[in-house]
Amino acid sequence: MSRERLQKLLARAGISSRRGAEALMRQGRVLINGRPAKMGDQADPLCDEISVDGRPLPSPQQRLALLLHKPRGVHSTCFDPEGRRTVLDLLPPQLTHGTGLHPVGRLDADSRGALLLSNDGALTLALTHPRYNHPKRYRAWVSGAPSEEVLQRWRDGVPLDGHLSRSVQLKRVRQERERCLLELTMQEGRNRQIRRTAELLGHPVQDLLRLAIGPVGLEDLQSGQWRWLHPAEEAALQRFISAAKR
Repeated sequence: MSRERLQKLLARAGISSRRGAEALMRQGRVLINGRPAKMGDQADPLCDEISVDGRPLPSPQQRLALLLHKPRGVHSTCFDPEGRRTVLDLLPPQLTHGTGLHPVGRLDADSRGALLLSNDGALTLALTHPRYNHPKRYRAWVSGAPSEEVLQRWRDGVPLDGHLSRSVQLKRVRQERERCLLELTMQEGRNRQIRRTAELLGHPVQDLLRLAIGPVGLEDLQSGQWRWLHPAEEAALQRFISAAKR
């Protein structure tokens, strides 16, 4: 881990806010390697001894990131007050206790497919904040036979909640007698956006599968299974985070 401002390390460890950390430092309550910390000090918690009021700073958490193939009917939360099954129920206990692992974004209970879980706050922000663009790819079975005019309306962006949706890459993969398979790539993630758009256009979704989130795809991962991210996927996501910070 690289050296970082002490205020940032204290805030990330849950000791205080960054402003509160500055107050602790001014009061002489923070030590680095046995000496009082000064404003502007940097440290590496893996190499330096940092303490507050004589208590060592908690060890930094190992950064975790994995991909889950979420089945239909499972909720994208860490806890459900009604006792319904959540994505954490699909993981081994050692990954769900004390690791801070949580879903990165959401996939509604009726939908299935790719869902990232991580304890990395920077990754969560970069993949969920509206100002950051990252593509998500889906396959959706919709009712009926949407016309090319309807599909073009969808591609151009359909108003939802009084605001025009962003444009969507959309193609017809297969047309059957009473349903149509579409593939979509979009850079927006409003609540149940695909389902609401399809309903508005007169072709409700029958089944929705998320194939990929940015560079991370399901590949041959089966429903209910999970895997650690490949090194190339980790590197691609870190590049995305770095670009998002600029």
